[in-house]
Amino acid sequence: MKVWHKILVSILVFLLLAALVGPFLIPVTPSGEATERDLADLDSKFIEVNGLTVHYKEVGQGEKAIILLHGFGASVFSWHKVMEPLAMFGRVIAYDRPAFGLTSRPMPGEWSGESPYSMEANVLLLAGLIEALGIEKATLMGNSAGGGVAVAFALAYPQRIESLILVDPAVGNASRFPAWALPLMRSPQAQRFGPLLVRDIASSGNDTIRLAWHEPAKISQDTFDGYRKPLRANNWDRALWEFTIAARPLNLADRLGELAMPVLVISGDDDRIVPTQSSIDLADKIPGAVLRIIPGCGHVPHEEKPAEFVQLVQDFMDELK
Repeated sequence: MKVWHKILVSILVFLLLAALVGPFLIPVTPSGEATERDLADLDSKFIEVNGLTVHYKEVGQGEKAIILLHGFGASVFSWHKVMEPLAMFGRVIAYDRPAFGLTSRPMPGEWSGESPYSMEANVLLLAGLIEALGIEKATLMGNSAGGGVAVAFALAYPQRIESLILVDPAVGNASRFPAWALPLMRSPQAQRFGPLLVRDIASSGNDTIRLAWHEPAKISQDTFDGYRKPLRANNWDRALWEFTIAARPLNLADRLGELAMPVLVISGDDDRIVPTQSSIDLADKIPGAVLRIIPGCGHVPHEEKPAEFVQLVQDFMDELK
């Protein structure tokens, strides 16, 4: 029995050492080959906010402003079909949230205190951006996870909001992982191999884009290229891992009744990422919210059905006059 006990202990020690040391033996090649500014478009703009260099695009002019917040894995590119049409209402601003697009990607050790990738930091960044751009009040339009940021901001700064437009919004628990798992994910070992895990987006990202559309056969190559472009930026994988582990459980869904501003909820009738029923239930929890469902449409109606999408926004905005 003593022999078997020694063997078992030896196996456990070996496994423990492998778990502690193994991740550091995995070779990690650098990701990306370009800076954010290298990848910028002719109409790209950059502004310093809260220590970050924020990438944004802007069209239109006037006192009214609409700020567009993209979803997970997306960027300002997601809004390229509707920015010009929405300019009928005034200034239209789309920006890249931290860890996405061409906004700068600080690495661990380059900040103190709150992670710039957390929801709290996202809300503060949006507040700083609004201030820096000289906007008094804005309409926030958020798709998917961008809808969650829009709701969080509206709850924190209701005085800065004209209205909310939530597009297939993901408003729920901010963390995809149980609370007990997050310390493990922040360990040095996980920090080592975590970026390797998120690199799967580079190979499976096109499948996710197809899943977001009701009719994926209509997705153009330009759309695939537009989504993949930010994956050429330095440290895109490490930033995405930092975004993942910065998530903490929030109670946004429990506070929807506090939203007192006009709210429009738009969903495709075939959303396979945030089920359509989730948007219906969310709208039911918001006092006075207007719900509109676009037939034959998936998770990104502003991309798949831009004309129908803009018409719904116009109808909503006209009702507010």
